[in-house]
Amino acid sequence: MWYNENMNNECKWLQETKDGVVLTVKAVPRAAKSEIAGVDDEWLRVRVKAPPVDGKANEALVKFFAEFYSLPKGSVSIVSGDTARLKRIRITGLAADKAKEALSAGRP
Repeated sequence: MWYNENMNNECKWLQETKDGVVLTVKAVPRAAKSEIAGVDDEWLRVRVKAPPVDGKANEALVKFFAEFYSLPKGSVSIVSGDTARLKRIRITGLAADKAKEALSAGRP
């Protein structure tokens, strides 16, 4: 499992909102499997199996985070970056400390 000392530092890629969190994610499409690949200072790196065609990678990213946090898909949405690798993902109903804890453990 990946781990990075940045998980203990200020997480610039994790922003708490009044109803959940917003993650800054760098998506890597066409991966062998969908998974969290690591964390950088500015973003969380996530590999998705789907290709970046017709929104399939975006759908896979939403599904991945919904399953990772055991939340309904409606709780996860892409706020910005629909056509870019760097995206902002809103997850409602999830506290920042729980999001960080689950990421550092590699599971919800």
